[in-house]
Amino acid sequence: MGQNGNSPKAGQGTKRPKIFVLDTNIILHDYRAIHHFQENDIVIPVAVLEELDKFKKGHDSLNFNAREFMREIDRLSENRKFGTEGVPIGRHLGNIKIELSHPFPDDLKGCFQDDIPDHRILATAMWVKSRHPDRFVALVTKDVNLRMKAKAVGMEAQDYLTDRVDESKVEYIRNEVIVMNDLAPEKIQNLAYGQGGISYKDVSDDEPSPNQLYQFRWEKGEDSYVTCGRYDSGKKKIVLVKNKYAYGISPRNDEQKFALDACLNPDIRLVSLTGGAGTGKTLLALAAALEQERDFDQIILSRPAVTLGNQDIGFLPGDQKTKMGPFVQPLLDNLNVIRNCFKPGSKQALKIDAMLKDEKLLISPLAYIRGRSLGKVFFIIDEAQNLTPHEIKTIITRAGEGTKMVFTGDIFQIDQPYLDIYSNGLTHLGEKMSGQPLFEHINLRKGERSELSDIASRLL
Repeated sequence: MGQNGNSPKAGQGTKRPKIFVLDTNIILHDYRAIHHFQENDIVIPVAVLEELDKFKKGHDSLNFNAREFMREIDRLSENRKFGTEGVPIGRHLGNIKIELSHPFPDDLKGCFQDDIPDHRILATAMWVKSRHPDRFVALVTKDVNLRMKAKAVGMEAQDYLTDRVDESKVEYIRNEVIVMNDLAPEKIQNLAYGQGGISYKDVSDDEPSPNQLYQFRWEKGEDSYVTCGRYDSGKKKIVLVKNKYAYGISPRNDEQKFALDACLNPDIRLVSLTGGAGTGKTLLALAAALEQERDFDQIILSRPAVTLGNQDIGFLPGDQKTKMGPFVQPLLDNLNVIRNCFKPGSKQALKIDAMLKDEKLLISPLAYIRGRSLGKVFFIIDEAQNLTPHEIKTIITRAGEGTKMVFTGDIFQIDQPYLDIYSNGLTHLGEKMSGQPLFEHINLRKGERSELSDIASRLL
C-alpha cells in the first residue's frame, strides 16, 4: 500500500511477510485492493465471498467492484487450489487465500452471540492469528465498529489507507487562496486595469502552481479593497479574476467570484468546488453551464443516490420518475432559483423549459448515466464527497473531447459509512489533480443562502 499503506516500507527487513485479513467493505471500496499490500499475504474469509455474492447484480459501483473482484480471484486461482499457502497475486506481491469460517475461541463465544458476517469475519481473523503466532496478522476494515470489536478482543485492526489523503494535505486543499497585503500599488493597478496581468515574480521568487488563486488587499483612504487574481501558467502571469455574470447569477463574495470564473473558463476542464450548505457551489456551476450551453451538446446534473442499507433505487416504490424524486429535488431547487431570476414567459425561462423537455438539460441520479459516453458535455456532479476515489476516476476517464466536469460537495457532510474527510473521492480529486493546468479547486466558506442559514451554520 505504498508509504501510506498498511504494509512495511521497503528496506525494513521484516522476517516474514505480514498477513492481512480483508473485510467485505475493502473489496467494495477498491476491487484491486489485494494488489496494494506489497509482499504481504492476504486472507479472504469465506463470509466475505458470501456477502459479495449479494452485490454481484446491479449497475452501481459496489456491484461492479464485487463482480470484478470475483473475476480477479477466479483468474488467480485458475487451474490451481488455494491449499494452505494460497496462490500468488503477482510479481513482488504475496499470496492470497480463501479461508473457511472458524468459531471464536471458547472464552469468547459468549461475547458475540449474533451470527452475522462481521462476527464470522472477526472470528476467522482471530483463528488466522492463532495459527501464525510468529507473524503479524491484522484485520483490515473500513467499518469503525468492527475495528473496535477487534481491538476489544486483542486483535490488530486497521483502516485501508491506500487512497487516504494525508491530514496536512487536506488542510492545504481547504486553504488554497494566498492573501497578500504588501503588493506595490502600481502592480495592483497593472493587474486591475492592464491588459496582460503581472509577472509572478512580482509576488514570489518561485513559480506558483497553475491556477493558484490570490487576494491582493489594499487601502485607499479609510476604505479597504480586494483585487482577485489567478496564475495563468500558459502566460506565466497572474491575471485578473473579474466579477462575471452567468444566466442571471452574479457572485456575492470573492470565493464565488473564483468559482464562477473557473466554471466559465474554457481552458479549465475540471473544477472542484467544496464548501458547506448554502455557499452556492451547485448554483454557480449550473448558471455557468446555462451561460455556455451553446458550447455543449448537453448539460447533465447528477448526484449519487445514497440510500440506507446499501439499497439501490429499485428498492423504492413507484415508477422511475417517482424513485428519482428525492435524489434530484435539490438539483431542481437550484434550477428554480435561476429560473426565478427571470420573469415567467421570458426568453431565458422558456429556454430552460425547452432544454429540459429536449433533454439538452438532463437531471438524473448518477446510477442512471453510468456507462454513457460523455463527449461535449457540461457535467455537474453534486454531493461528490459520497463517491469513492475509484468512482471519481471512473467518471473522469469517460470524459470525451469538449467535455467539462464540475464536482461539488462538502467533505464534512459524508453520508457513506466507509468514507471520511481523508478517503472520499472529492478530497482525493483535489489532492491528486492539484497543479494540473486544466484543473482548479475552490473552497467556499461563506454561506449566501440567507442570514438565518449562515448564523445556524456557524453557531449550531
